[in-house]
Amino acid sequence: MIDASANTHKQASQDDDTVLQIRDVAKSFGSVQALKRMNLSVRRGRVHTLLGENGAGKSTLMKILAGVYKPTSGTILLDGKTYQPQNPRAARAHGISIVFQELSLCRNLSVAENIFASHEPSRFGFVRDRELIANAEALIEDLGLPVDVRVKVADLSIAQRQLVEIAKGLSLPADVIILDEPTSSLSDNEAEILFSIIDRLKERGKAVIYISHRMEEIMRLSDDITVIRDGEYVTTTQKFETSIESLIALMVGREMKDIYPPRVAPRPPADTPAVLATKHLTMRGKFNDVSIDVKPGEVIGFFGLIGSGRSDIMKALFGMYRPEGEILLDGKPVALASPSEAIRQGIAFVTENRKEEGLVLPHSVERNVNMVALKQLAGPFGMMRSSDERAGAKAEVLRLAIKTASIDTSAGSLSGGNQQKIVLAKWLQIRPRVLILDEPTRGVDVGAKFEIYRIIRELAAEGAAILMVSSELPEVLGLSDRVVVMHNKNLAAVLDADGLTPETVMSHAAGMHA
Repeated sequence: MIDASANTHKQASQDDDTVLQIRDVAKSFGSVQALKRMNLSVRRGRVHTLLGENGAGKSTLMKILAGVYKPTSGTILLDGKTYQPQNPRAARAHGISIVFQELSLCRNLSVAENIFASHEPSRFGFVRDRELIANAEALIEDLGLPVDVRVKVADLSIAQRQLVEIAKGLSLPADVIILDEPTSSLSDNEAEILFSIIDRLKERGKAVIYISHRMEEIMRLSDDITVIRDGEYVTTTQKFETSIESLIALMVGREMKDIYPPRVAPRPPADTPAVLATKHLTMRGKFNDVSIDVKPGEVIGFFGLIGSGRSDIMKALFGMYRPEGEILLDGKPVALASPSEAIRQGIAFVTENRKEEGLVLPHSVERNVNMVALKQLAGPFGMMRSSDERAGAKAEVLRLAIKTASIDTSAGSLSGGNQQKIVLAKWLQIRPRVLILDEPTRGVDVGAKFEIYRIIRELAAEGAAILMVSSELPEVLGLSDRVVVMHNKNLAAVLDADGLTPETVMSHAAGMHA
């Protein structure tokens, strides 16, 4: 292990390839200290991973480097010179580029317009569209991204938008590239494209600061790994000196023997009537002939490559689409004409896009948690009872271990993992019979994942029927009773999870059994 707080200054003198140094950097927001004493030394041609739970201070540190925040104290050196960017534009001018986890794209603009936003090729104040398209196509081709630069971002999937965000971050020359959870919404195939881009950046002598909660990819990509906890530096190590188990223990401050909690209650018997079922559910261009069922207390995992139709099925079950075929609740056909009707039927939906579809970011934690349960919290004549609202919100914050200064804090100021837990909390308020989870741990750290997994187990034990979409195959295998595998918008297989191997699931997802 390398103790950066003791060795940072010494390492700078020894390593001619050190491009960025952070010395005793701290950052406070009023009485809240987000960073206490941070040290980091980043070298050219290497991937330096920053590892820590949600709320540990990773994003705060990256925003300081990107010129979004100014440190309260400490020193940053770039190529040996003091680095004090006044804004993001100044950071870019110094050769530091950041790709944030939360997308910053304009939905109504094309891919090309988003990639070169703020530095479009122009003459006399007019954008040269032909040159813009040509430059965007050249960049997309160089990066190997499967995206049409003329398409509007609103028409892209979340995964495709993430690839565009990466291209945008690489559209100007940079010596230090910061990637914040870049694979959180990518399939394995798309992640491989990103990994090849990172390899090329290393070959060109670029320094990459990488933030991720996916331990397997951290061990694959990293050269150096720095762990931080509760805003403080813990240690720096090289990849070959450590293990996943050791890193998790350093990150969360405790041993985690089994990331997937055991079942709280036995699986429902095979002859248990289904709570929800579909018969030949079809929506042209989105999914075809899907017949599935889920019993009370059962977790059904959905797996497939991006574009396989998984999320579209979930949206149909929540009344966002009107497909052909039948949806049955307790064996009786129902018409789910809208999300409101689905909610009335006891169906809840935790969306993969928490920023745009799951939360009202400027509103408080309390308002977001109680958003769906207002009717249950209302007193006589529909009057809201403030004491009940606050008590309900506090109970869910405690239950899901949401890290917030108070329930009056705005949801937008919390870390991604805590925001995800708020989305889950608002649905738990209504005690749903059917809970749909679309990428429930996207962008969530290991500790927060364990807490979400524990809640899933508890809900299943209480009799909830759970449908879970996930791009993380270990997560699907670790939590599911049965696995629905999608391929090319068709149902490829429904498999019992007991003894199921990743190879079997992937072979169905790739269409090898078609």
